[in-house]
Amino acid sequence: MAVSVFKMVGFFVGFFLIVGLVSSAKFDELFQPSWALDHFAYEGELLRLKLDNYSGAGFQSKSKYMFGKVTVQIKLVEGDSAGTVTAFYMSSEGPYHNEFDFEFLGNTTGEPYLVQTNVFVNGVGNKEQRLNLWFDPTKDFHSYSLLWNQRQVVFLVDETPIRLHTNMENKGIPFPKDQAMGVYSSIWNADDWATQGGRVKTDWSHAPFVASYKGFEIDACECPVSVAAVDNAKKCSSSGEKRYCWDEPTLSELNAHQSHQLLWVKANHMVYDYCSDTARFPVTPLECLHHSHRHH
Repeated sequence: MAVSVFKMVGFFVGFFLIVGLVSSAKFDELFQPSWALDHFAYEGELLRLKLDNYSGAGFQSKSKYMFGKVTVQIKLVEGDSAGTVTAFYMSSEGPYHNEFDFEFLGNTTGEPYLVQTNVFVNGVGNKEQRLNLWFDPTKDFHSYSLLWNQRQVVFLVDETPIRLHTNMENKGIPFPKDQAMGVYSSIWNADDWATQGGRVKTDWSHAPFVASYKGFEIDACECPVSVAAVDNAKKCSSSGEKRYCWDEPTLSELNAHQSHQLLWVKANHMVYDYCSDTARFPVTPLECLHHSHRHH
């Protein structure tokens, strides 16, 4: 008996030492529709969002968060999805907002879906990368995650990192760390740019275009709206008595295996990187110089 009590105490001490506010699976506990409620369909644990020539649809988290990890499993639009964009992203509000984007760009049947990622800091984006996935994202559910702490932002697909945005404030590069962010997803028509630069338009005879979702997880520090940003930032940082799981040293940078995975993704699946687009950026963006040095 004594042993089991001791184990229990040990468990609880360990449990409270590393605080993660885990909430998962149930859409309506974490999220709410933000527009076009008639384009939502619920089937048990599954949520389907529909795009037709009347409307797309979108949802958002009920709370805002500062640091943590958010994951959703998505099965993207099957068949001819040209012109459509399905997005999963985190964003703060206001003109100088921060944002981390996954945008899934539809394509004609048989052509690969493209995943475009982007990072906005203080209202400035223009940091697009695009890649082909190593699987067909329309055939099954795959998990897409954003991990955000004070050291880095990591975009993950099935736990494989596809993009890393490191904190380089010591080089004078701003890093998103003091604005609480909501979690969002939406599907819409973007045939002016989404597929082959807008050359391929949406074929509405194939509508409705349906994206399916399940496995909603938010493991993050919730920020009450009434609390000042600076206090939220303090509250959501690990201090003496509170250790958040996303602040653990193992998450402050990629481990060797993850670094190799990221290099593999870049070598084999990246089709566009703003860092090497000299037409758009005759002068290489500052963060690109430092990022590349870290990897080579």
